[in-house]
Amino acid sequence: MELWVDLWKYVVERYPEMLGMLWRHLELVGLATLAAAFVGIGLGILITRRRLRWLGPPVMAICNIGQTVPSLAVVAIMLPILVIGFLPGFFAIFIYILLPIARNTYVGIRGVDPGLMEAARGMGMSAGQILVRLEIPLATYVILAGVRTAMVIAVGVATLATFIGAGGLGDLIDRGISLVNTTYLLAGAIPAALLAIAIELGLGRLERVITPKGLRV
Repeated sequence: MELWVDLWKYVVERYPEMLGMLWRHLELVGLATLAAAFVGIGLGILITRRRLRWLGPPVMAICNIGQTVPSLAVVAIMLPILVIGFLPGFFAIFIYILLPIARNTYVGIRGVDPGLMEAARGMGMSAGQILVRLEIPLATYVILAGVRTAMVIAVGVATLATFIGAGGLGDLIDRGISLVNTTYLLAGAIPAALLAIAIELGLGRLERVITPKGLRV
């Protein structure tokens, strides 16, 4: 009980500092996810094109590097390349979350019913029109599932970015571990966990809303 009282007192007294750390955490997660979505969705679309499908396995293998290497190692690798601060943390998260977005885009577009594709071609639609009007709309819920997974992963990886000076809620967690202070540890860990849950529930709800009724699980 005393632990939770101490935690509450800390939050009340230091909430401006905690809000700053939370905002930094959101910046890391949000910007890295936007960049990964831009690149990952672009790559996923690119390797579904008929003449470029042979690129699928090598592109997925390259994207998988971030998931294969432990997250802390990815963060550490960025340190000698980009020195210390926000930028190496951003790139570490970007590399780590690229795969689920690229993979889901690829799987979603490849999963579109071939019969619908043939019908669209029979109507005289060009490849670009089929992509924009048919493939992407039908694959959107699968792509969004990849983005949701990536964002939840990003929240966790962002806590490790504190070790290369990127800031965020990981600063409190690191401070708690260094000082063997459970109050600091929980002050960083609980908001990070709640943020991940909020992202999971929020994007999960959005994913369900845009999923065609016949495809809902």
